[in-house]
Amino acid sequence: MAIRVQEAASLRLDEIYRYTRDRWAPEQADRYITELFAAFDHIESQGVASRPIPTEFGVEGFYFRHAHPFVYWRRLSNGDVGIVTILHERMQQMDRFREDRPK
Repeated sequence: MAIRVQEAASLRLDEIYRYTRDRWAPEQADRYITELFAAFDHIESQGVASRPIPTEFGVEGFYFRHAHPFVYWRRLSNGDVGIVTILHERMQQMDRFREDRPK
C-alpha cells in the first residue's frame, strides 16, 4: 500500500506550508507538514479514526481530522490510499471539497 497525494491535496499542502511559514516560522511549517504525512501513514493501520465522507459530497471515501484541517482520502482501484484534499476546519467543507474532488 502506498500513499498517493492527489493534485488538489498537493496544492492544499503547499498552501498550508506557506501560511504556517509566513505566520509562525519555517521550522513550524516543516514540523506541521511532517506531522500530516505521519498521519497519512497511519491510515492503513487505522491509527487515525476515519469516518465515511457524507454522501452529499458525491464521492466515496473517508476523512479524519488532524489538528485544524480535515484530511479527505479514498481507496484507489489498486488498493493504494489517495489523499483527495485537505481542508481547514474554517473552510466551507462541501463547497471546497466539490472544487477539489477527483473528476
